[in-house]
Formats: sequence, structure tokens, C-alpha cells
Amino acid sequence: MRIAVIDDEKLTREELIRLIREDFPQAEVYEAGSGVQAMQLLEKKTFDFLFIDVRLGDMEGTTVASLARRLMPEAKIIFATAYSEYAVTAFELQANDYILKPYDPARIRQILSQYGQVRPEQNDDFRIAISGSRRHTILLRLDDITYIESQGAGKRCVIHTVSGESYDDSTALGVYEERLRSRRFYRIHKTCLVHLKYVQDIFPWSGSDFALRVRGSSVELPIGRDRLKGLRACLHI
Repeated sequence: MRIAVIDDEKLTREELIRLIREDFPQAEVYEAGSGVQAMQLLEKKTFDFLFIDVRLGDMEGTTVASLARRLMPEAKIIFATAYSEYAVTAFELQANDYILKPYDPARIRQILSQYGQVRPEQNDDFRIAISGSRRHTILLRLDDITYIESQGAGKRCVIHTVSGESYDDSTALGVYEERLRSRRFYRIHKTCLVHLKYVQDIFPWSGSDFALRVRGSSVELPIGRDRLKGLRACLHI
């Protein structure tokens, strides 16, 4: 999930970003502090969500929203404003919703959950291609993968599956993290990306650290200290 937060008030912008990351730590969040910065950002990247302040310092947020709608018609546009009357303008521009300042955390959560939830069938249809020997390509369904770990210097990976089989792959772990960010995969450590669907238990491990096991495996996978809170949020525990 890639999100843009566009607001000329730094503290307000930072507050919204904090609320988003509390409940959606996997989200990739970008920010712009003016209309010009927003225009530059929209030309470089595409987004799933855009939170746009109605009144920016150098232009109207509606101008930014109009450009965003032309460039990325599938994006969800949410106006942020202190004035409820702007709701009419929002829907005239085919915006998906609006939020009022000061922000209500439950409202942010509701919007992102309503529009951003990954449907189960998406995982069923999505496959990744693994290049084997002699130009042999293996296609793996995401629902067959339990976790992916880096190998050696991190430029190669080993992909583990529910059947117990594993596959060597030349793709870097960071590439898989980016591709699978919105498909219920979470990087629990610099060396490991886990399919959240298969997390079986989380337990104390080596002093004050924690580790987890995935379903069907006895391997203990360490969780980075800076990743534990985000993992718990993803699992709603």
C-alpha cells in the first residue's frame, strides 16, 4: 500500500503519517509540504491513497486532486480539511472520502481498511516466477509460500513452501519485500520475509528478543527488535 500525505502544515502532516503507520506499518508513506512538491511527487510515483489538504499554501488542494485523478484514476483520494462544507467539493471531484481535522484515529483506520483491504482471491491468482537450472521456470502461488530468507550477502533468496520444499532464487529479499508489501507479507528481520497467514506462534528467544515459527515448520525465525511492534499490529495482537 503506497500513500501520499499532502499538507502544508508540518505538524498536521506528521500527525497523519504517525496515525497511518501505527495501524498500517507496512504502508509506504510519502509526503509533500506544498502544491508544487505534490505535483512533482505525482509525476514520479503512483499511489493507492492520497490524503490531500484542501487548502495548501501555494495552491488549492482541489487542483492537486484533479491532476492525481487524471494520472492515476484508480487511486483513492481523501480530502483532509477543518471545514465539513468541503465534503461537497470532494465528491464533485469524484474523491472517495474526506476526513476532518483534528484527526480521529478510528476514522483513518476505517478509511484505509475499507478501501485498502487485500481480497483473499488476490493471493490465489498472484504467482512469482523462480528461474531454475537449464532455463526451467517454476511458478509459485503466494499461498504456497510460508517465508523467504536471504542467503549469503543478501543478493539471493531461499523460498520456503507449505509442502516443505524450498527453492533457491537469484532475486534479492528487498525486491520481494517491495513486490509483496500489500499481500500479507511482512519483513520480520533484515534476513527474513514472512507470510503472515502462516505465523503459528511468537515466543521469547535469546534474552529479551522474540522469534516465531510458521505453520508446518520447526525453524525458529528471529524477529528484529524494531519489527516486533509492527508485526503485532499486522496480526492484531
